Amino acid sequence: MNILILSAGTRNKIVEYFVKTLAGKGNVVATDMSKLAPAIYEADKYYIVPRMTDPEYMDIIFDICKKEKISGVLSLIDPELSLLAQNEKKFEDIDVKVIGSSYELCEMSLDKYQMFLWLNRNGYNCAKSYVDKEEFYKDIDNKKITYPVFVKPARGSASIAISKVYDEETLELLFAHDEGLMIQQFLNGQEIGADVYIDMMSGEIVSIFTKKKLKMRAGETDKAVSFKDDKLFDLIKKFVSKAGYRGQIDIDIFDIDGEYYISEVNPRFGGGYPHAYECGCDHMKLIRNNLEGNSNEVSIGTYKSDIYMMKYNEICIKNFEM
Repeated sequence: MNILILSAGTRNKIVEYFVKTLAGKGNVVATDMSKLAPAIYEADKYYIVPRMTDPEYMDIIFDICKKEKISGVLSLIDPELSLLAQNEKKFEDIDVKVIGSSYELCEMSLDKYQMFLWLNRNGYNCAKSYVDKEEFYKDIDNKKITYPVFVKPARGSASIAISKVYDEETLELLFAHDEGLMIQQFLNGQEIGADVYIDMMSGEIVSIFTKKKLKMRAGETDKAVSFKDDKLFDLIKKFVSKAGYRGQIDIDIFDIDGEYYISEVNPRFGGGYPHAYECGCDHMKLIRNNLEGNSNEVSIGTYKSDIYMMKYNEICIKNFEM
């Protein structure tokens, strides 16, 4: 059994965990468009590939799958998730399982406004969101929402181009210089991250790990502490089952005065997942079991609370010509 990890980038720990899990059972192959992506050097083998928008990109990925006898493929970046789901049938034709959710769910998760509409329509607490400025100004006048608010690309990831806005003048300036923006209510509460695995065979949620985020850096969790709450576990189970996600997902949630608000979903491994793994939530093993044709047993809340994660910098030294 061999696994292909696309767009590995700097997610060294994710690749390392897969190598450890597959040791003696198979190889981990990683790709990236740059030789300066340190995570590829953690894999058993790596390929440098074109940008995912290249017309020949998918054919190259299919060729790698055939050559390396790949059993499962996943990506570590948001824009590529929809591309994999869109080509799921072609992967199936060469006996490769896409480890992820449907195309529709990947697209909805990438489009933050569409996610808001789904959450709102299904009765979940979430941040009020707008793509129509006039609708937002009307709610400001009616005191249904107040400044500050976040202005961000509706289709975006990694907290890129997000601005905290305190007045109409700044909001107008941002909208005048960029398209595809949305306005989102500022949720002032404790931010929480949930690493969730939904069995790809049974469709059942088999693992949930939750952490309070203590510090963020470049859109990722930098410091966090594990905790458990049955009320939150029940919300996650209800939400995930209703939406229909599969495989690994990362959910951003806010605790505001004891009420949980769902913010965003990334249908992939999040940057804070190593916290879950080191606390005993080995989702690589769950993926391996699914690829071997086995369903996983449910194991929710079996980790310890009050375990802290603190990220720090490491380096990779290589000698090669660019």
